[in-house]
Amino acid sequence: MQQRISFSRSRVEICLAAIVLGGIAYAASHVFLYGFLPPPFFYLPADTFADWFNVAYWSRHPGTHDSWRSIYPPLSFSFISRLGFDQCYPTNAHLPDIRSCDWPGLVMLGIIFLANTILTWKVFRKIDPSTAPMRTICLALGMPMLTALERGNLILVAYTCVLLGFGPLIASARLRWVFAGLAVNLKVYLVGIIVALLLKRRWLWVEGALIASTLIYLITLADFGSGTPMEVARNVLGFSDNKASRILDVRNSLNYGPLLEVLETGSFPLALLIGSAWADFLILTLPVLKLGTQLLIVAAAVATYVRPELYSPHRVLALAMMLVLQTIGGPLYIMVFIVFFVLMERWRGPALIWAITACYLLAFPFDFALSYLPPETRDLYFVETTAFISHPITAGPFIRPLIVMSMMWAISFATLNDFRIAFFARSSIAGNPRAQAVAKT
Repeated sequence: MQQRISFSRSRVEICLAAIVLGGIAYAASHVFLYGFLPPPFFYLPADTFADWFNVAYWSRHPGTHDSWRSIYPPLSFSFISRLGFDQCYPTNAHLPDIRSCDWPGLVMLGIIFLANTILTWKVFRKIDPSTAPMRTICLALGMPMLTALERGNLILVAYTCVLLGFGPLIASARLRWVFAGLAVNLKVYLVGIIVALLLKRRWLWVEGALIASTLIYLITLADFGSGTPMEVARNVLGFSDNKASRILDVRNSLNYGPLLEVLETGSFPLALLIGSAWADFLILTLPVLKLGTQLLIVAAAVATYVRPELYSPHRVLALAMMLVLQTIGGPLYIMVFIVFFVLMERWRGPALIWAITACYLLAFPFDFALSYLPPETRDLYFVETTAFISHPITAGPFIRPLIVMSMMWAISFATLNDFRIAFFARSSIAGNPRAQAVAKT
């Protein structure tokens, strides 16, 4: 029976991984035929790798946290300023000129992406060799990671640090603290997964990781000279005030926040596409759905605190990242952390099976058009020309956040169900003297 379940699981995951690879082939053919990536990749084709080179530019010029108002701590700039050619970044530099000049930056992005793929395979092979190839494809080659690569976002480096700091590859606690500290100094919200380990009573680990984070921050602040806590906090608050102003701004969002902003502001007549009744329904129900999901995750987190011995660290870390994501939102590439922790789960029970399946669904690098916007003139990166592009309004912004929330519900329900089973098992033992005697033996 177990062999049949394992065989069925392998067939499902192989099919899903094959769809991911097929989607990559489709995206590559789209670039070959049209010169730009299809949805759900970023809708400005000329901005490919922009996150990397914007950070590289401001790491070499003053005004990083006051003029540019960066939300990154100083580590990002200290790290990237040591890569590439300084002469490629004059004061009046433009992104196309920088990309063509600073080729070591492109090489470094490829090296980091390849290293992450290899390390991801090593992690999953250590956990379960039978599913390692499929889950490596899902995570390392899936849409969230490809989005991070296309943007050139430093989340690629943060993922490396999370993988080494919270995965099973490194035995040394002190070295894992260092990688956890590096991850937090690259993406501040990752402090949530450090603090979450308090639910597992891992006091010393949390203390060590927070001390490492603080020391790394102070060293890089002294090195770069900008990015004080007040500056970063001010910029984060200002960044959170940015609202989605176009329907294209919600193309690869992970929650319904940007879509709700578009509905409330009326910046796009979405009611014409889905109907006014549906638009009104979404405005009323989406905030309730978000709050309900947050409360469910918190309930599951409380269960892990009451009975920490029932749960693995990666379950706690997944819940923490889910709460962070559901609270602050963000683009698709943030999912790399949640997918990483969810794919450490075993294929058992309907809830966990759906959560793993949802990871594959989110990894599909394609979308389906519902309608099209009027053509716009866009500069292209891959073929260095200009083209008229009629951007599609896709199904992803409507479906993807629901898949993400359903994954959160599944992990939360699985956590609460494990707590329920353990609670009633303990109650039955407590009321049965014979069972107590067997339990003591």
